[in-house]
Parts: sequence; structure tokens; C-alpha cells
Amino acid sequence: MKTIWIITKRELNSFFDSLIAYIMIILFLGFSGFFTWISGSDIFMVGQASLRSFFSIAYWTLFFFIPALTMRLIAEEKKSGTIEMLLTKAVTDKQVILGKYLATLILIIIALCFTLPYVITISRIGNLDAGETICGYLALILMSAAYTSIGLFSSSITNNQIVAFLSALFIGLFFHIIFEVIAGGMKGLLGQVINSLSVPVHFESLTRGVVDSKDLIYFGSIIFMGLFLAEVSLSKRNAYNQ
Repeated sequence: MKTIWIITKRELNSFFDSLIAYIMIILFLGFSGFFTWISGSDIFMVGQASLRSFFSIAYWTLFFFIPALTMRLIAEEKKSGTIEMLLTKAVTDKQVILGKYLATLILIIIALCFTLPYVITISRIGNLDAGETICGYLALILMSAAYTSIGLFSSSITNNQIVAFLSALFIGLFFHIIFEVIAGGMKGLLGQVINSLSVPVHFESLTRGVVDSKDLIYFGSIIFMGLFLAEVSLSKRNAYNQ
């Protein structure tokens, strides 16, 4: 665990040293703040003390921001050759993957923490549902954790950051939109199964203030598969280099 934490701190420092963290946080707050407080679908137009408008825009903003954060994690190190230097030390593939994964997830959680003034402000305007709000943030974190694992896998299969970004977006589109669209044109058990693979189904369930084990298992499964495939991809590269 100590090794994983060292890698995590190294990646977090690189995010802030390269200004990526600051740019991501500022853009995220800019987009979310505009659509939460100013646009035509903002809180004042809705007329309810609810953060649903924020959760809806963050749902899309993070979908695009996460591939941009993860595209460099392994691809850049492959291209520069530093991944070989890192893995020649007493560090396993799993530790590298987990360290980079946690660093990205922590950065996203930091960005979400900067939106807590939204919660304080709305709770003073009206009767904010605490359970719904907590579950909404949980939904954003779980969704981010799932897409971060996908982005990490995409970064592990190439040394080109643009390819990694586009690959993560392409894979993510299936979970974000395509499965739901396909299920909409199907009936019966197959349609239900495909629909259950869609992120919006589980995300919306959580944002309604309901924590269902099915939603937790769903996001946990994506996280596990993404990290597992990233580790397999990295280990295959190491085997070829030996």
C-alpha cells in the first residue's frame, strides 16, 4: 500500500506541476457553475431547492474531462520510455495501475469538493434533500471511478495520447448513450439486459436518493474490468520487452 501511495502522490504532483489540475478544476467549475446558476435550466428557473441541474451538467462535463485526464497516464510514459524505468524498480504492474488510478480519482473528488458552496447556498434558499444530495455526489464519484478505469485501460494500449483520448471516449459512449439507444428499440429480456448496461439507468437511480446494491455492483464491475484489463495490457508489454 505504501508503494501505491507513493505513485499516487507522484501522479498528483505531476497533475498540479503541469497545470492540468488547475485547468481541469477551473473549467469544471466554470461549466457547472454556468449551467447550475445562470443558464435557462438553472436552479432559479426550476424553482426547487435541488442540485439536479448540477448533477446533470456534471454528468456530461466529467464524461469529456476524464478521458483528457487519463490519456497521458500510461501513454505518455510509454512514449517517453519512463514506464520501463518505473517498472524496473520494485514496483508491480498492479501498483502502477492503482497508483495512477487513485491519483486521478482524488483529483476529480477535489474538483467536486469545490462545488460544496453550491450545497450550502441552496440549503439556505430552500429545503434541500440531504439524502438526494449525498447520493447525487456518490453517483458522480462512482461514474467518475468507472470512466477513469476505462480511460486508464485506453491509455495502456497505446503510446499516443490522442488515440488514448478517443478510445476512452468511444468506449465510454457505449455506456453513456449507445446501450440505452439500442435497448430503446428492443423488447423483452434482451432489451432489459442491454438497458441495464447503460450508465444513465444506474446514475439516475442514485440521484433520486436511492442506494441500490445493483447500482453499486454495476459500477464496481466496470471499475474492476477497466483496472484488470489495464494491468493485463501493461503486463503483456513488459513480457514482450523481456
